[in-house]
Amino acid sequence: MKIIRSKEFVASRAWGAELVAAIPDATVRLHWTDQPYKWHVNDGEEVFAVMDGEVDMHYRQDGVEQIVTLCAGDLFFAGDGDAHCAHPRGEARILVVERAGSV
Repeated sequence: MKIIRSKEFVASRAWGAELVAAIPDATVRLHWTDQPYKWHVNDGEEVFAVMDGEVDMHYRQDGVEQIVTLCAGDLFFAGDGDAHCAHPRGEARILVVERAGSV
């Protein structure tokens, strides 16, 4: 059993992560960041849950860039092939569930 207080988590670098669990063919990681991530496309589905802070999620829908602000408790689902890029507003802690070995 593991209890993680996400509001207390800090990494040594932006997007540093603590592995929460390794589910066969998937990972569950708690990320801390104060910097944007890069635009990327996952090779599988991804669940992105904001645990603390706010994140502007940039994503492309039908080739048009969209932005949604995610607050603590909000989830974002990216399907296989969906381009997206997270931009935190200050510090943020994010739980990410995705295919093992994904970007």
